Amino acid sequence: MQSTSSVTKAAFRRLKNTKPALFVCDVQEKFRPRIHQMDHVIHTSKFMINVAKKFGMPIIVTEQYPKGLGATVEEIKEIIDEQSCKLFTKTRFSMLTPEVESHFKSTGADAAIIVGIEAHVCVQQTVLDLLERGVDVWVISDGVSSQRPIDRSTAIDLMRSLSARITTSESAAFELLEDATHSNFKQVSAWATVPRPTSSL
Repeated sequence: MQSTSSVTKAAFRRLKNTKPALFVCDVQEKFRPRIHQMDHVIHTSKFMINVAKKFGMPIIVTEQYPKGLGATVEEIKEIIDEQSCKLFTKTRFSMLTPEVESHFKSTGADAAIIVGIEAHVCVQQTVLDLLERGVDVWVISDGVSSQRPIDRSTAIDLMRSLSARITTSESAAFELLEDATHSNFKQVSAWATVPRPTSSL
């Protein structure tokens, strides 16, 4: 990863032309009753994890102070495994702890896709850290949230203004597929048609 002293406007690259890793930020049990549209965040996070596994992407999962905030929700825990996913615990708000940064570098990924919570704290700080290092970032808008909608929307506006790409889970998945003849098309399409929670995200 390239280190820079400030966030600068990134050169345009299509997601399909990158080698992305999926970052899953702090989707933990204690947040379940607090986060706006948490059920939709979980649904979208599961979808993106399944897509990432299908495309062979590195997957990085973090838990913020699990002693107090609980472990990753069961719906996600049941689909992650040690082969495709690496789990880190942290107290820093950003996911980009020294351990995570070292692992990310070791994967050879040159871009990041991110889902999780909270949009205006841990997600935003992770995105800013990645952008500072010259990493292209795609924020999955239907997969990030906060306790207050105003915090979520403000964070998305800020991240967009600093050159993060704001997209949706289906948009990102079908960008990666590019063509209906892709070998993963039928499976990803099936996941995309799974009924999802009603959302205002």
